Amino acid sequence: MSAVFDHAVQARLIADPHTSRDLRAALRYDTTDPLAVRIVFPADASLDGGEVAWAFGRELLDAGLHEPAGEGDVHVWPRSGTSTVIELLSHEGVAVVEFDSADLRCFLLRSYDVVAAGQEHGETDVETGLAALLRGV
Repeated sequence: MSAVFDHAVQARLIADPHTSRDLRAALRYDTTDPLAVRIVFPADASLDGGEVAWAFGRELLDAGLHEPAGEGDVHVWPRSGTSTVIELLSHEGVAVVEFDSADLRCFLLRSYDVVAAGQEHGETDVETGLAALLRGV
């Protein structure tokens, strides 16, 4: 059975060293895609006025809480003892967003309670369905 949960967080969009803006975001975990996490930004935080969601590896988020991590479009690094920065790169530009590290850790712990690290490739709905079919033979 699949499960999805959101964790509301306060974030800070950093435009430059002297300009930033507070915004709400949601961290989302979906067991149908157990290796990924998502950050969902509300419509008022985007350039086109639509909600924006970024998906990236759960392990990347976890690693970035402790040391700089990431290649490609998403980079995560600890900024101080209490905050973590996530940098999102797209063809439209770069977004640098700061989060409270405790919020990210709480979200990750909850996701690991749902699907433990290393168990992402465990029994899937397909395997459960196949087992049910075979019991009927």
